Amino acid sequence: MATAIRLRRGGRTHAPYYRVIVIDSRNRSRGRVIDQIGVYHPCARPNPLTEIDARKALDWLGKGAQPSATVRNIFSKAGIMAAFASGKAPEDVAAEPVKLTAPEVVQPAAKPAPVQAEAAEVSVETPSEAPAEEAPEAEA
Repeated sequence: MATAIRLRRGGRTHAPYYRVIVIDSRNRSRGRVIDQIGVYHPCARPNPLTEIDARKALDWLGKGAQPSATVRNIFSKAGIMAAFASGKAPEDVAAEPVKLTAPEVVQPAAKPAPVQAEAAEVSVETPSEAPAEEAPEAEA
């Protein structure tokens, strides 16, 4: 059976969430789901949420399921594609689902106050007024 790993949209308008599912690729997108292997919630607050069962994902990739482009990107960020490329077995992966969240937004540090240097006396040297020595002209 030709299987695909893709996203199925849920949620309301302007607040989507997606289920990562395995489906027969010959069926339409609303066809029967073979397996659900995770969720992707891009609008979760304060950070987007991704939970993928790495064992199931590696198992289905090993069986020949083809991930969509978006699912491939999600799997790459979770390290599943690297594990699949290195040949790891699904049994070698941790049992808990892989959870990805966006990195915490770090507030920039306050700018340091400008350092006021003590006024130093600057002396301007004038060129000496001694006449410059003239080079003797060569007579030829």
